[in-house]
Amino acid sequence: MITSKTKKIGILGWPLGHSLSPIMHNAAFEALHLDFVYVPLPVHPENLAQAVAGLKVMDFAGVNVTIPHKVKIMSYLDEIDFSAQLVGAVNTVVIKDGKSIGYNTDAQGFVRSVLSNSVKITEQTAVMLGAGGAARAVACGLFQHGIKKVIIGARNLEKAQQFVRNFSTNVDIQAYDWEDYDFQNLLQECDILINSTPIGMSVHDTEVLPIPWESLNPDAVICDLIYNPSKTQLLLSAKKHGHIALNGLGMLIEQGALAFELWTGEQAPRQIMTDALKEYL
Repeated sequence: MITSKTKKIGILGWPLGHSLSPIMHNAAFEALHLDFVYVPLPVHPENLAQAVAGLKVMDFAGVNVTIPHKVKIMSYLDEIDFSAQLVGAVNTVVIKDGKSIGYNTDAQGFVRSVLSNSVKITEQTAVMLGAGGAARAVACGLFQHGIKKVIIGARNLEKAQQFVRNFSTNVDIQAYDWEDYDFQNLLQECDILINSTPIGMSVHDTEVLPIPWESLNPDAVICDLIYNPSKTQLLLSAKKHGHIALNGLGMLIEQGALAFELWTGEQAPRQIMTDALKEYL
């Protein structure tokens, strides 16, 4: 039962029709008998500053942050944790003692989801398709866990090059147009291939990622950050060619579990969260 004492958590985004976070978190709160509730908070970008101020006024304990607010919200928070400074984006906010503190759990969420599937990261080469915010979080997580090299392939070479410039010069990260012959050749040394683009999110999507399967390292692990549908065309093709194929559900659960622990101080019931999402999907 929701009362005036119930601690409120939300998710800020625009639009929010796609978010599965309320299902996952409310199942976790119920399982641990915590007096919390998680609600969607669709906020137009023009109203973000007022919304962040309103969270304190309405005594929210925290929020998740999703597209398109992850970067802009940093200007309206009292503190930015190192995890968010590193990525340059916030996906989790904790409000405590009148202060709003921004964190990023996406980077560690991806790493944990990969490691839980016995995929090696240290001294490996990762190829990333896409150069957006999700790609930056993943790349940061990989570098923190000892990846040897990250190769970015994108439709827009200028965007990929800007992506690379945002990283320290002491890490090995390269940018290419994903149709470029040199990029296609580099797939031979790929240990982990990651799709961070929305291509494949719709079952009616006719666009295909430019992967010459015959040139790809046959031992490469294929990761798609998309979790709905659970089997994208990329993952179906990966399975067909004998690759280990992982969708984005693990990352969703792990980043959510880390946020849950920041808000509640309790260990997240990952299996409960997983079961709730799988039942819904």
